[in-house]
Amino acid sequence: MKYFIIAGEASGDLHASNLIKALRERDPQAVVVGLGGDKMRAEGCDIRVDYRDMAYMGFVAVIANLHRVRRNLRTAQQALLTEKPDTLILIDYPSFNLRIAKFCRTHLPNTRIVYYIPPKIWAWKEWRVHSIAKYCDEVLGIFPFEPAFYAKHGYKCHYVGNPTVDSIRTFNSTLHNTTQHHSTPTIALLPGSRLSEIRKCLPTMLAAARHVAKGEYRIVVTAAPGVDDAFYAPYLQGESLMRDTYSLLTEAQAAVVNSGTATLETALIGCPQTAVYHVAGSKYLEWLIKPILFKIKYFTLVNIIPDKAVIQELVGRRFTQSNIEKELAQLLNNEAYRNEMKQQYTTIKNLLGNEAAAENAANIIINR
Repeated sequence: MKYFIIAGEASGDLHASNLIKALRERDPQAVVVGLGGDKMRAEGCDIRVDYRDMAYMGFVAVIANLHRVRRNLRTAQQALLTEKPDTLILIDYPSFNLRIAKFCRTHLPNTRIVYYIPPKIWAWKEWRVHSIAKYCDEVLGIFPFEPAFYAKHGYKCHYVGNPTVDSIRTFNSTLHNTTQHHSTPTIALLPGSRLSEIRKCLPTMLAAARHVAKGEYRIVVTAAPGVDDAFYAPYLQGESLMRDTYSLLTEAQAAVVNSGTATLETALIGCPQTAVYHVAGSKYLEWLIKPILFKIKYFTLVNIIPDKAVIQELVGRRFTQSNIEKELAQLLNNEAYRNEMKQQYTTIKNLLGNEAAAENAANIIINR
């Protein structure tokens, strides 16, 4: 069988690589082509476009790189026509992937289309559910509430488990026991994976952490895959840079996390945290943008999954140095606050379950 997989960012590259591994275990002769990164490449995928040339987020960034976006679309379309895969597998990255799904359905009607890790349309742009159902033969969700959401619209979605749970499980069974704890207590800063996110978030995160640390804590910044250490250098004033995020979170007393999958990773590892996110034009967010685009109360997965405010979301206008300092002080010094957050983390783990997402997805892809 020939599979064509598209992942447009670092987390998608990771989850796609795990899926490729699971597919090859069941289909040793599998041929895999796609758009992605080093982790997919390491599993034998023939990469036609690297995700680092695709990860543009936000209207301004997309417009500024429109020629690259169009070039990547043409490359993907031509590769599909040339390869004629048996199955096209889409991973998140909705604006790009839904265009590819439409193209594939039109020009390669015999190719099966599977959306593994569909976009978070239950949070915003709910109308996309109809396009996903129209173009995709299977939708494989990674949150337990997604089947009910799709059923509400008259469509089917399978919950296969959460790949972040898989990643943490693997970490706990291999690296966790060898993690070395630093003698100085640690504050972890996770500023995101995109260059624009890092530029907007890291300076404020560092300023707040420095004010709270006062020499009693070391501050460690996580470096994103594909981003050189040199990019971070102008922002650092003696702080450490680390690429093993899971090990860092295991030893950290608290974390400030740029909202995204990293908040869920932080929760599953058990590190107290607050989430931050810079929003351009944030003073209009509450009264204009949010009512139109967002259908849910919370911004982060850690709060969305249990439908409860487990962690503080310092988003938009609330993303300030002062607010981060106040929350960090709570996370570091209020033991009851820390313990309550960790108890809620246990609830999240129970809701997600222990299903092996990549293995379950591979079984569905191969057997149907």
